[in-house]
Amino acid sequence: MAFNHSYDTAQPAMSTIETNKVLKNTYFLLAMTLAFSAITAGISMTMALPRFTGIICSLVGLGLIFVIHKKANSSSAVGLVFLFTGIMGFGLGPLLNHYAAMPNGGMLIMQALGSTALIFFGLSAYALTTKKDFSFMGGFLTVGLIVVVIASLVNLFIGSSIAFMALNAAVVLIMSGFILYDTSRIINGGETNYVLATVGLYLSIYNLFTSLLALLGANDD
Repeated sequence: MAFNHSYDTAQPAMSTIETNKVLKNTYFLLAMTLAFSAITAGISMTMALPRFTGIICSLVGLGLIFVIHKKANSSSAVGLVFLFTGIMGFGLGPLLNHYAAMPNGGMLIMQALGSTALIFFGLSAYALTTKKDFSFMGGFLTVGLIVVVIASLVNLFIGSSIAFMALNAAVVLIMSGFILYDTSRIINGGETNYVLATVGLYLSIYNLFTSLLALLGANDD
């Protein structure tokens, strides 16, 4: 009886230690990759590359996501994450140059960055403090993302500015939901691989930033 009691109480403690380790590694790798993305974005801006560079980098990044998922438990996983985030950051250069050229462009970019940071830290703090399980949001968020992608492709042909703003507002909401969802999965043991957790949170932050920038830029226009 004494052995069984000791075993039962030790399990949650061990689980908490492992969860905290995954969370710590995720945030550390996320911070490093975001900084690396900022550097590659700055390099891309100085090169004044054409807008389609962003599309090419996004397609390459999409391919790398599949590779990262296959190699998530290998020694090359961290290097692949840096390659992925570096390419994604590089693709941001032309977009940032576009907004930087607008009146108060620098302020718009800083506002988008500040808003992204506030949303991320606010939602992460909420998930960590409440420790609620937001796994139920996964299906809803995935469906919402698919709908937004399809609607965005349709709007390429329609060219509606109202639809453009509505879609970006939807992306802000969906990515905010994914931040809660991904953080909750780490806390509750649903995600035990910090490499995959980092990629998920990075993509949420990346899309949150670009959508906020689009909304602020459209409003400024």
